[in-house]
Formats: sequence, structure tokens, C-alpha cells
Amino acid sequence: MDHQLMRQLGSVRYGGASIGECLAAAARIRDADPASWTEVFAEAGRRQSEDAAVRARNGHAVSARDQYLVACNSYRAAEYYCPVDDPRHREYGLASRQAFLSAMQWDEASCAELWFSHDGLRLPAYHIRGARSAGGRVLMIVSGFDGTLEESHLAYGRAALERGYDLLLFTGPGQMDTWRFNAASHFAPEFEGVGRQAVDYVLAQPGVDPRRLALMGISFGGYFASRIAAHEPRIRALIPNSPITDLHAYMVSFAGIDPATLPESDDFGVADLEHIPDAVMNAQTRAMSRNLMLRFGRPTFVQTYRRIKDFSLSADELAAIRCPSLALVGDGEGAEPLRQWRAFQDGVGGPCTPRLFTALEGADAHCQTSNLAFSAAVTMDWLDETLG
Repeated sequence: MDHQLMRQLGSVRYGGASIGECLAAAARIRDADPASWTEVFAEAGRRQSEDAAVRARNGHAVSARDQYLVACNSYRAAEYYCPVDDPRHREYGLASRQAFLSAMQWDEASCAELWFSHDGLRLPAYHIRGARSAGGRVLMIVSGFDGTLEESHLAYGRAALERGYDLLLFTGPGQMDTWRFNAASHFAPEFEGVGRQAVDYVLAQPGVDPRRLALMGISFGGYFASRIAAHEPRIRALIPNSPITDLHAYMVSFAGIDPATLPESDDFGVADLEHIPDAVMNAQTRAMSRNLMLRFGRPTFVQTYRRIKDFSLSADELAAIRCPSLALVGDGEGAEPLRQWRAFQDGVGGPCTPRLFTALEGADAHCQTSNLAFSAAVTMDWLDETLG
């Protein structure tokens, strides 16, 4: 669970947590026990939300906004380890969303709730205009397997607003925000339809310069964003963090085996998980396996990994990415993420700037969660130099 704790601590720079409360929470969480993690962070979210509401009623705008943002991220942490078919998962997700919207009521930036659609699904999005913005430059951000719109705002959105960008934070089928409103929504490899709607919306807004439209993908969003850019020439700058060109190979590298090749006798479904002893699979691994099967919409673990093979970019799709790109990766992410980072550089049709974050920079982890401020500096400075 250390990576998830670092993820929470990393959000301190942009107001998503406090070091003291994170360490106090960690002291109460039983190792590899998702239920205790969820309980502790849900309680923190409730306490912080109540405190923020009191400050709001007393007219303390800055304090109310800051406390609501912390509460938002605490509820996101609770949502993370809660099973997606547990009613509390939706409860914590909606509480995170509401805390964020409450915070934005007191923020200098303006936030509008949006809805796109895909195959009958309602897809939530936020359009955020900054107080420093001239309206011309827009950064679109899509997250990944377990990131949320609100977390994207904390990780990179606030940094972009500080530099004069407007934001469009959007999501697609199967993603966490979508699950809050569409039970049993599943990931889909054909993400370009969602991206086209998002681009259409942005370019229809007054004052937007179509030459200054950038797209960032975080984690699994590195695949989604690259897929969009391969099919959407109106994207003028692309930032995959990190580039995922073959999700199956990416995930197999962490599993150590290829579950898609397991014999039927070794396969299992969601209902089987409760019968697997801790000595074979601990509670944390069972929870993650459960969510993986449910989010990809396949009844067994083997079938899930076979479905994951559909999430890949062909050589032609990579070559179709002709806008400038900034490929980010941490050198502690593993051999396969680094291989795909290099494959992305070699395969894209436009100029690519690679950036390898190191342990010395405290940013070598997945998506640089332990040094978001430096990652944002690298990202936003490149955007400024690329878009003007």
C-alpha cells in the first residue's frame, strides 16, 4: 500500500492532503487490508467535509475551499480500495465529486459540469476557466484505470491554471467517474469517439485558439490520449504520462506471468475470490483482481487478460500522431514501461521530446506521484515552449 500512500502525500503540493493527516491515517491502516484503508479515509473525508462546511457558513472562503479539496481527495482514496460493486464505492465517489464542486464554488477559477455521451453512457467532465486565462490555450486531461477528474485537477490542473491555461477534464467508459453514474460500465479500446466530442466542445468555445489545444493522458490515460491523438489531427500537443502502446504487455510485466495463457483449471471468477486462501492471494490482491474483472467486463481473470490485448496501438496509429509530444516516464517504473516509452518515441510521426524522471529527483515512481510539482514544471514549461 506504500505507493497509494505516496500518491496521497504527493498531492500535498496542490492542496489534496496534509502530511500529518496522511501519516496519522497510515498508522491506523492494517497492512494489505483494503477494508481498513477505506474505513480510515472515508472517516477522514467526512470529518474534513464537515469542517469545511462550518468554515463556509462562517464566510471563510479560502479555508473552506482548501478543506473541501482535502476532503475530496480523502474520499477518492476511500473509493480506490472499495470494491466497485459495493454501494459504498459510488457513495464515496459522489462524496468526492461533491466536495470538489463545493471547493470550486469558493475558487477564483470557474468550473462548469459537463456531460458527454458514448453508447448510452453519461460521461462526466469539467470545463474550468482560470482567473489568469486569456481563453486561448486549453489543456485537456484524461486519467486512467483508477484516477478521477478531481485528482487530475489536483495533480496537473491547478498547475496549468497557474500558467494561464483553461482545462477540460474528461472521462470515458469504465473509468472511475463514469462508474459513479453508470453501474457496470466497461473500458473500451476505441476511445477516439469520446475524444472527438471533447475536442468539438473545446473548439466551439469563444476565444479558443485551435493552434493551442493540448491533450494529456495520465497512467492508463497514456493509452487513451495517444489513441485520441492518432485519430484526431486537431490535437496540437500530446503528453502521455506514461506512453502505453500495449496494455497487455504492460500489465503482464507486473504480474510476472501471462494470465491469458493459464489453463482453464487455474482460472477464477469474481465469485471464486472469497474462497481463495490468504496464503495464495492476500486481501489486497483479491480486491484488485475483483475490480480488474468488473471494470473490463469479463467473467473470469483469464478472459479479462485476453480482453486487455485489444488495448494496443498499431504502428500505423503511432505514425499518425504528428503533433509534438512529450513522453514522460519514471526510471523506477520497470523494464516494460521503459520499453514502451522508447517504442512510442520511435513510432510517432511527429517530433517527440522524451523525459526520464529519476530517483534523485524523487520522481521515479509511476506518474511521478511523489514529486508532482516537478513533473508539472517539466510538463507546463514544455507546453509553453511548444504552444507559445
